[in-house]
Amino acid sequence: MVDRVLVTLDGAVQDADAPFLFADDIGALRGDGVFETVLIRDGKAGALELHLARLRRSAQALDLPDPDVGQWRTAVEAAAKEWGSERQGMLRMIVTRGRDGAESARPGSGGLSGPTPDPTGYVLVVPVPERVNKARAEGISVITLARGVSTELATNAPWLLMGAKTLSYATNMAALRFAARMDADDVIFTSTEHRVLEGPRSTVVIQRDKQLLTPPARDGVLPGITQRALFAEAEKAGWECKYKSLFTADLVTADSVWLLGSVTLAARVSRLDGLRMSAPDCAEEIVEMVGRGIDRAWNIADWN
Repeated sequence: MVDRVLVTLDGAVQDADAPFLFADDIGALRGDGVFETVLIRDGKAGALELHLARLRRSAQALDLPDPDVGQWRTAVEAAAKEWGSERQGMLRMIVTRGRDGAESARPGSGGLSGPTPDPTGYVLVVPVPERVNKARAEGISVITLARGVSTELATNAPWLLMGAKTLSYATNMAALRFAARMDADDVIFTSTEHRVLEGPRSTVVIQRDKQLLTPPARDGVLPGITQRALFAEAEKAGWECKYKSLFTADLVTADSVWLLGSVTLAARVSRLDGLRMSAPDCAEEIVEMVGRGIDRAWNIADWN
């Protein structure tokens, strides 16, 4: 059983242990690129069309050429088939700006003049980390950390790429390493106004009674696909779901706090900044709604 799968955009399965990127690829040199992470289950990629749409939005934010969705769909399906249906996998769709100085002669996109990048694109599947199973089953310990930015940056400084899923993840990974040193599993970022933003790899959702709340995209957070699936299912079940700016204090006073992601799905915050948070009576219901919502999103034809 293979422990990783690499597929190029022509649908060809590559040797995942052989060198692949050039040393001057700008993704490696500068983190200049975008990606999406998708859960593989039963040999299929979850909510693929929604992830492809978000990949396109991120590429547009970086003035990268518009991804060929058909090519990406074929590559993902080939990677999922190669991975198999016996276990879950974590699939990444990765686009970099390509090799340094390697530009095509096509006119610029996104209103730019001159040459455009000749991007590198590929799909990589690896096993789901063990931390994911633990987070799903036991919950997670989380600390809040200042991101050092205002919620107004997304609107006032679009070049900072707030809300785009880019390869520039050094700060996110540094935050997670800091959390580990503090004996915590994960992080919730906050703004200079003490507003809740997001996790390094997740969307924050809080629960109060029969209400679910999450920060809006205008605050500079990445729109969450799993959160969207939860809201769609919860509204059908009679829950009130809102996009609302939240303060750090709202985390403490919530009945429960959740970090949602495309691979972990739903992880309940069991400890926040050292404060123990008990599971609410509806915890199992929330997990089940995430599962049903993701099942519907698995087939875009069922998505409303």
